Amino acid sequence: MIKDRYLEKAIIADLKDKMVFIGGPRQVGKTTLAKQIGKENYSDFAYYNWDNRDDRRDLLSGKRPSEARLAIYDELHKYKQWKNYIKGEFDKHQDDFDIMVTGSARLDLYRRGGDSLMGRYHYYRLHPFSVRELLAVKPAIKAGREPVFPPTDNTTSRAFADLFAFGGFPEPLFAKKTATLRRFHNERLERLVKEDIRDLESLRDLSAIQVLVELLPGRVGSLLSLNSLREDLQVTHKTISLWMEVLEKFYYHFRIYPFASNSIKSLRKEPKLYLWDWSQVADEAARLENMAASHLLKLVHYLYDTQGYKAELHYLRDQEGREVDFLVTIDKKPWLAIEVKLSSQAVENSVGYFAKRLAIPYVYQIVKESGIDFKKNGTRVMSADKFFGGLV
Repeated sequence: MIKDRYLEKAIIADLKDKMVFIGGPRQVGKTTLAKQIGKENYSDFAYYNWDNRDDRRDLLSGKRPSEARLAIYDELHKYKQWKNYIKGEFDKHQDDFDIMVTGSARLDLYRRGGDSLMGRYHYYRLHPFSVRELLAVKPAIKAGREPVFPPTDNTTSRAFADLFAFGGFPEPLFAKKTATLRRFHNERLERLVKEDIRDLESLRDLSAIQVLVELLPGRVGSLLSLNSLREDLQVTHKTISLWMEVLEKFYYHFRIYPFASNSIKSLRKEPKLYLWDWSQVADEAARLENMAASHLLKLVHYLYDTQGYKAELHYLRDQEGREVDFLVTIDKKPWLAIEVKLSSQAVENSVGYFAKRLAIPYVYQIVKESGIDFKKNGTRVMSADKFFGGLV
């Protein structure tokens, strides 16, 4: 098991000034990270889980160990008045103990029944493990500059292979057993729909949402048509839109949108869909693309959450059908363009076209095969394991 997660140092620094909220998918390691920070950096800490009856009673009664220097509140967003509660705790006790809140939903979106917490917290999104994090190499990337890619060896290749096969969630990744992976998928999705979503959202047809969850892995990497999903599930457009928003709040999937620019005739509508757990994607080419999307989203979230850069992830597609899988921007300006191919090392013409029209500084085409790194017509063709090793 990796000793330190990639966000640990930044979180510890921020706890000195404000509350820290940590969101992320169920079972990605939020509680483990929070408790590790408590054990290694505080003489004593208190942990409360809203799903535990005794903890819930203690929270509502105001009971807590007086010697605790850190209070960790897990799944507190399931309490209807949680914003008011945590605001009161911070305003009253900010000089007595630090506060960390973790949850499997978008804590920055759930603003139910209470005053704004603006200015009182920093928000982090904890991602699954990536190649660089498995290598136990701290992030060193600098916004706007070319990533520094470490030389690949058997350790890098093995880290990539494990992640490709088992995904980045700790339980199946470190078990390295297909039976564990299958059980993890079943249990995670069951709890997502029947516990997390049921507890927070007023949705009646949970069985239909489970069907939707089973349909989405087959849509990975393609333009997302809500109308097509609506027809498959025989529901209204308003209903399918709501369900997709709910699943996104709970970190099941994420959507990226086309980059709009006056320099190209951009496609301005349909997003592309990816899962937080790429191991659910059966098709190898789609899984590699999803793995790339996840690594790049982790990069932009890291730059935004820890350093305040307005980093965003898009894809490129124009009205003539030219397309590049991913574009990372800083302050709306193109930075990295990435095309993903399972095996082809022939550089796509669309990559060069967009690179020239948008003046993209760094352009890559990544492939699954290890040991590849050469430049052709301004595009650096590189193995995925090496490319991911230069990110976060």
